[in-house]
Order: sequence, then C-alpha cells, then structure tokens
Amino acid sequence: MSQYAHPEVLVDTQWLLEHLHDPQVRIVEVDTNPQLYKDAHIPGAVFWNIFSDLLLPNLQINFDPAAMAKLLSRSGINNDTTVVAYGSYPGTGAWIFWLLKVLGHENVLVLNGGYQKWMAENLPVATGLSDFPPSEYFISDIDTEKRIFLEEVQASIGNPNRVLLDVRSLAEYRGEFFFDQPPVGKERAGHIPGAVHVEHLLTLNEDGTFKSFAQLQALYASQGITPDKEIIPYCAIGGRSGFTWFVLKYLLGYPQVRNYDGSWNEWSRIPDVAIER
Repeated sequence: MSQYAHPEVLVDTQWLLEHLHDPQVRIVEVDTNPQLYKDAHIPGAVFWNIFSDLLLPNLQINFDPAAMAKLLSRSGINNDTTVVAYGSYPGTGAWIFWLLKVLGHENVLVLNGGYQKWMAENLPVATGLSDFPPSEYFISDIDTEKRIFLEEVQASIGNPNRVLLDVRSLAEYRGEFFFDQPPVGKERAGHIPGAVHVEHLLTLNEDGTFKSFAQLQALYASQGITPDKEIIPYCAIGGRSGFTWFVLKYLLGYPQVRNYDGSWNEWSRIPDVAIER
C-alpha cells in the first residue's frame, strides 16, 4: 500500500483487529440489509442503512447537516472520532470516506478488503446491535468542492480537458439496464454523451482489496483518464462514483476529481438532456 498517494487512509484487517476496543475509533458498517448485520458484523461496528440513513426518498444522497449530524451523534461519533468504514458490497467504505469528507469529518479510514476480507480470514464477528451513548456532533459547512452539479456536467460534454467517467456496469452503460433491472416504460437508460466507461469493480482484486498503484494507473491511463485532466465520475446514485473519487484522489493522487453524485438518478429523469446508448 505504500506506493499509493495517500496510503495512510487505508487500514488492513490486522490494524482493525488491534483497534477494536480503541475508544477513539468507531467502526461503521454500511449496507441495505440490517439482518445481515445482526447475524454477523465486525465487533463494535454500528449499522448505517443506505436507504433510510443516507438517501432521501428520491434516492439522492442526504446532505442535510441536521440529519447527518443526528446520524453521527446516534452512532457515538464526535468530531474527533476516527471512523473506519466498510460494507458487504465492494467499495462501500470508500464511498463513505467521500461522503464524510463532504460533511467535513477529518478522520476517516477505509478497511481495505472490507467485510469480504474480514470474513475470509475467519476474524471475530458479533451479533445483535452495537449501541453507544449519543455524542455531540457539529457540521459547520458542506464541502461542495468535492461535488459537481448538473449544469457544469452538461457544460463538460466535449471538453477535452475533462473526462466524464461512467463507473457503472457495462449493461447500465449500454442502456440494457436501468439501475438494477431492464428499462421499463419511459425509463431512460444509457450514458452521458462522450462518457468513458471503466467499471468501479475493475479497481479491486478478487479478495476485495485495491489493486496496486501501477495496476490502477495503467487501468485509467489506457482509457485516457490521466491526471492532467479533470475527472468527473458518475454512477446511478453517487455511491460507486464516490468510491472512484477516492481511488483517483487518494490512491492515485489525481489533483482534479469531483463526484457527480446526482448521477444517472438525476440525469435520466431530465427530459431534455442527451443520452447515448
């Protein structure tokens, strides 16, 4: 990991095992199924439900400072706590890294390999719910510099100095799937015109850990995704693209990366924007 631009933001399973009872560390599991968490989670991890805790009913990410401060407080996290994020879906921890950075939280780490690697190594798990006394948490500002919005994305089409990067599955990119199913009725499937496709899962090894610096660099450079350009990743609802923001910004050290977290959830529902299939 030492070759990454910022290796300090990644921790391995051994590090986390040694810090399970550190009062300055809070482990957060992020997923959609609370029952899986209750059956077996990393000891001391609190559970965040993607749909009810992090997304609005329209599937946009919830950036409301009051709501997010309440979630962090409920989790026993204060402004100085070191948060270690992971999930059962590959890349969830890196998405949460981006989200917490947008909210202004300084100390965030990603468990390299996530839940998959923890379980593969037969490390201890807990059942039930982890519960901590509520803390005080303050969000002073939302960092919009890590995000890009619709009008500027539209203006980026055809700009040689910017790369629109679609990180969804190939079927979604081709318009064969709308989110997780084939298009139905008036659903508009496809991709933003001119977008380059590199699925986010291509950055991971079979055990769920990140590929080496050299492998990641070659993966993106082969598609013209180079650090001299501004990179704008997008996906369906901003999670996989937040993951890709982390890879480009913190593992490869790309200086100009902004996550289009509105992503296909927003783009596909605007009737007058162009779509390629």
